[in-house]
Amino acid sequence: MRSAGITLGLTALVAASLTGCSNDDDQPDYAAICVDPQTQERTDDGNCKDEREYHGSGAGFFWFYMATRGGGLVPPIGGRYNTGQGTFTTPSTRPGASGSPTIKRGGLDTKGGDIGKISRGGFGKAGKGGSGG
Repeated sequence: MRSAGITLGLTALVAASLTGCSNDDDQPDYAAICVDPQTQERTDDGNCKDEREYHGSGAGFFWFYMATRGGGLVPPIGGRYNTGQGTFTTPSTRPGASGSPTIKRGGLDTKGGDIGKISRGGFGKAGKGGSGG
C-alpha cells in the first residue's frame, strides 16, 4: 500500500512538471505586428495582406517580427514600435536553438503590452503560416 502511494505521488509530480513544460511550448518563438515602416507605427492586422518583407524602401504595411522571449513590449495600435526589437525579415531559425521557429502573425493585444504573455495562435511555422488579414 505504501509503495502504491509513493508511485502515485511520483506520477502526479512528473505529470505536473510535464504540464509546466508544455505551457512554455505554447509560446511562439516570434510574434509579428502589422506596421507602417514610413511612420514607424503599428497598424491594424487587417492591413497586412501577405507575408512580403520590407527591405528599406517602398510603401505599404508589413509584418514586424519580435522575439517573444526577449522581454519586449508590443505597442498599441497607432503607437510607435522600436525598430531595435525586431526585424522585417521572416525569421528562419529558433532563437538559441535549431529547427524552424514558430511564428504568430497578428492577433496580439491591440492595446499593447508584454510580448512574453501571448500564446500560440495557430499561425504555424515560418514560411507556412497564414497572414493576419
